[in-house]
Amino acid sequence: MAADSKPIRLLIVDDSAVARAVFTRMVGERPEFELAATVPSARAALAFLARDRVDIIILDIEMPGQDGLSAMPALIAASRGARVLIVSSSAEQGAAASIQAMTLGAADTLAKPGAGAFGGRFAEVLAEKLVRIGHAPDGEASGARPQEPMPQIRLRGMNEGRVACVAIGASTGGLHALSDLLRALPSAFGAPILITQHLPPSFMNIFATQVQEMSGRPTSVARAGMPLARGRILIAPGDGHLSVEVTGGMPRVRITAERVESGCLPSVDPMLASVAEAFGATAVGIVLSGMGRDGLRGAERMAHAGSDIFVQDRASSVVWGMPGAVAQAGLASAMLPPFQLADLLARRERIAA
Repeated sequence: MAADSKPIRLLIVDDSAVARAVFTRMVGERPEFELAATVPSARAALAFLARDRVDIIILDIEMPGQDGLSAMPALIAASRGARVLIVSSSAEQGAAASIQAMTLGAADTLAKPGAGAFGGRFAEVLAEKLVRIGHAPDGEASGARPQEPMPQIRLRGMNEGRVACVAIGASTGGLHALSDLLRALPSAFGAPILITQHLPPSFMNIFATQVQEMSGRPTSVARAGMPLARGRILIAPGDGHLSVEVTGGMPRVRITAERVESGCLPSVDPMLASVAEAFGATAVGIVLSGMGRDGLRGAERMAHAGSDIFVQDRASSVVWGMPGAVAQAGLASAMLPPFQLADLLARRERIAA
């Protein structure tokens, strides 16, 4: 941690006294963190947040009284900008709990290990996630603390005419952003939508179900050879890159697993690059909240093909790494909160009608 960096303030919310003690010991051994408080319930957390501020809330799901999922919206509102990391046995038992938590606004989730397995790799992964979603030294994460001044962003001009395909990439914080975007998109918007979200393979079917619920559109995990259809959403599988190839004049799904520059699988880059090649200026790429630079190379290909690229703005992003890399490279046509990006898409459809 840099000498002039302030430690990340943490609030631990867990009904288990053992878990609270273990977390206290783990974070107390690292100078990056400052433990603000440990509390046994959501009610106690809300009382604490009414008088003090933290950067990250470590939240259990299964607690007596109000559970973590139902309490999360109130905790996020009361915290005035804190990020939530779900650390719960429920996160391991069911991907649905993790997906629901991230859709509600959790920045990330981590499965709580069994008794006696809190040390070693778990402690390392916990620290990595806390730094990533808190106040990383590179300034990627946004939150309650003052940030460096916003760099001057140069936006490209926007195209007109109906959109033929939308390709959306996201990572940390992306599920909540996706929810905001898809819920705001009118049902009349008919272009096929492709989504690459960094999640484990075991999460993808549940993620597709959640996307279908939030969007009101038929949604499925993409398989090789599937045609792109109007009004339908296809999700990248967790073990392959989702891309598009045109065969016999019909755009279809192509799934590959080659290593890419970002190291991600699935990666946003192959999706954006292939959509640019297939649809040119009639395509729109959208890069939402996420750590790192995945999507930058694909956005470069989209810009070269004349496609529009929209990015989530810094203020609404949990982590502005992915959208920030595209924006700061001068590749973005628009930089707005997700619900306003949906409005831009709808406006293209209305004008072209």
